[in-house]
Amino acid sequence: MVGYKKIISVLLLTTLTGIAVAQNNTNSPYTRYGYGQLSDQSFGNSKAMGGLAYGLRDGSQINASNPASYTAIDSLTFLFDGGLTLQNMNISDGKTRINTKNSSFDYLAMQFRASKQLAMSLGFLPFSNVGYNFGSSNKLTDSTDPSKTTNTLYSSFGEGGIHQMYVGAGYSPFKGLSVGANVSYLFGSINRTLGVTFPNDNTITPLSEVDNLRVRDYKLDLGFQYTQYLGKKNTLTFGAVFSPGHSLNSEATRIRSTSVSDTIQLDNKFDLPQSFGLGFTYVYNNSLTVGFDYTLQKWGKADFFGDKSLCDRSKYSIGAEYVPNRLKRNYFSRVKYRIGAYYSDPYIRIDDGTNHNNPELWAKGPKEYGVSAGFGLPVFKSKSILSISAQYIKVEAKTKSMINENYLKLSVGITFNERWFAKWKME
Repeated sequence: MVGYKKIISVLLLTTLTGIAVAQNNTNSPYTRYGYGQLSDQSFGNSKAMGGLAYGLRDGSQINASNPASYTAIDSLTFLFDGGLTLQNMNISDGKTRINTKNSSFDYLAMQFRASKQLAMSLGFLPFSNVGYNFGSSNKLTDSTDPSKTTNTLYSSFGEGGIHQMYVGAGYSPFKGLSVGANVSYLFGSINRTLGVTFPNDNTITPLSEVDNLRVRDYKLDLGFQYTQYLGKKNTLTFGAVFSPGHSLNSEATRIRSTSVSDTIQLDNKFDLPQSFGLGFTYVYNNSLTVGFDYTLQKWGKADFFGDKSLCDRSKYSIGAEYVPNRLKRNYFSRVKYRIGAYYSDPYIRIDDGTNHNNPELWAKGPKEYGVSAGFGLPVFKSKSILSISAQYIKVEAKTKSMINENYLKLSVGITFNERWFAKWKME
């Protein structure tokens, strides 16, 4: 029977879903482009291993990045998983340095066995986040009177994001092989505002333009895993995922304001890209796990506001986990020690002013590097796990006109592991 403390914890974590929908959890100016900052969608163990996921099979933690992994859970276990991240961010353009702090909701999910060969999962997690606020000032000189100048303030503000609710299933037709699928509902809105004001001249009307994008559509992820047993102590698991691209069911509007406001319905196309992922993990003696993942997202063929203003994104991840001895009573022998790293290309292009009317010639955005480390801490007198990880991420500008970003993130996740389906015997 599940204790009342577990029930209270589940209800508390469930309320995070509603909070997360209204949450702004980024301050990156780069979220001005595309759908914003894409979520890595990693759960607690994966975050500490550089995002490693495609070949991971761990029956004690959820891996929604590859639905084929769901069958790793045993028939008596029910998993409930939730996580959040605290973030410290530094932004620099070479002259000015800005520090911001954020917290973000990461995921909320559950997983269980539906039958001997079928396992199910459902959950909520972000797909992308938008949050920025910056501006600049300039002086305009009157062409008829050079002595007369007007202060001009330019501002740019954005908020919102796209959220993802999924239900998934994994099926194992025979030992070693598993296939799976996640069907997700994407929803949310993104607002971006551009403004021009003239603080020292009340005779000039301020200008503003607000773009709003609303999304309501599906997303499909297919997964595959095959485990080769190499003797009693060695296993090698190959994993693959595929997400078909398609046009999104979306609605876009633009509100232009001068002395009056006009709302324009934009007949633009917005796409999700085809995505591919390949990876493997090697496990020795159920103690050491090492692996590698590669991801390719074909954003270059996806429309955004009717333009090909995005570019293909690749990501490479490596990670490892070590558990000294799962069977010993000594606490530190059962701790999961994790480490990882990743490198990622951008999916956005940035208008550098040289090819304003041709988005396909815009400069590519900054590259991203990350290293991570953490622990999976067993919760006393249970099979539950507290996952704690730290990540250092560097977003490196490709040109002097771009900014650099540095992140330090602390992520915390809790996985409740309960034997909810055990049969009770009366004597």
